[in-house]
Amino acid sequence: MTTVIFLLILTVLVLVHEFGHFFAAKKNGVAVEEFGFGYPPRIFGLKIGETIYSLNLIPLGGFVKLYGEEYYEINEKTSGKKNQKLLKKAFVFKKPWQKALIIVGGIIGNFLLGWLLISYLFTQGVPTPTNKVIIEKVQEKTPAALAGLKTGDVILKIISPTFYSFTATDQLISLTKKFAGEKITLLIQRENRQLTISLIPRKNPPVGQGPLGVVISSFEEKKYPWYQAPFYGLVQAYQITKKIIIELIKILVQFFSFKKPAVEVAGPIGIAHLTSQVVKFGQNAVLELMALLSLNLAVVNLLPFPALDGGRLIFVIYEWITKKKVNRHFERYLNLIGFLFLIGLAIAVSINDIIKIYK
Repeated sequence: MTTVIFLLILTVLVLVHEFGHFFAAKKNGVAVEEFGFGYPPRIFGLKIGETIYSLNLIPLGGFVKLYGEEYYEINEKTSGKKNQKLLKKAFVFKKPWQKALIIVGGIIGNFLLGWLLISYLFTQGVPTPTNKVIIEKVQEKTPAALAGLKTGDVILKIISPTFYSFTATDQLISLTKKFAGEKITLLIQRENRQLTISLIPRKNPPVGQGPLGVVISSFEEKKYPWYQAPFYGLVQAYQITKKIIIELIKILVQFFSFKKPAVEVAGPIGIAHLTSQVVKFGQNAVLELMALLSLNLAVVNLLPFPALDGGRLIFVIYEWITKKKVNRHFERYLNLIGFLFLIGLAIAVSINDIIKIYK
């Protein structure tokens, strides 16, 4: 079941991306030769108008084949009079702004999917990270229970014996261990009131309990009515995308400076393993993962690297500014090199995923 869900997520993400290209191409008068579900070899295809809609053997997404995607293809396809009529529908002969729209169509598609999923989740209620330390449960017969702490209380600060402020659960845990056996005073927020509560953290708490005897979290549930969810979903999608961009830049800087990345990088195998963990938490968790992956896919495709949408966009911008066409051989071989590099990188990341899972 996990494998099926992973393949379904991957297929939806890629098909949405390719549909973005497909829709933008159709709207800008570019002939779409094929819209493929899955990757070749082809099982069967149905031609509607100028486009073949195909079902292919490898069920890992899909693809869109535009007429005249690169200049070298025109020479190979325009030997007959019939094909000469298609030249005005060739991608390479469209205006630069039209090419740019078609290229970013897939990126926009993935962002819109992420936004849509997040908006839906906001109508259901989703845990969202905050800078608060929130009590989710108070365990019986513990210092917290005896002192009167309650579920929903927000622990703001330790104000005695020394003043400490914190915004993460691990910081509070470290401090309660540090002051184990000593009387401390907490400043808490309960609904609209601020209270002070004194207690003594335990030095040797039972297994499964901490010094205070509370379950804490830095997440709170956000839930909005359907008419507000799209707005807040857009804000959240923007914030997540911004975070992805920042972390990706950090990874690239660390990679070129031969430093170990501060965050984990996962390929298809790592994502499949993550999916197996997420499935345990239900449908909304799977949709949340899909939204995050969709926004990741949008950002990665925007990178100015050959074979990615961002790399193709660089060629269009160059043509737009210089009014000169990119050397067709240079474009072809650079995209090939970029594609081979990405395949090699995917293999390397997948091997690392296998090692991490094995360990």
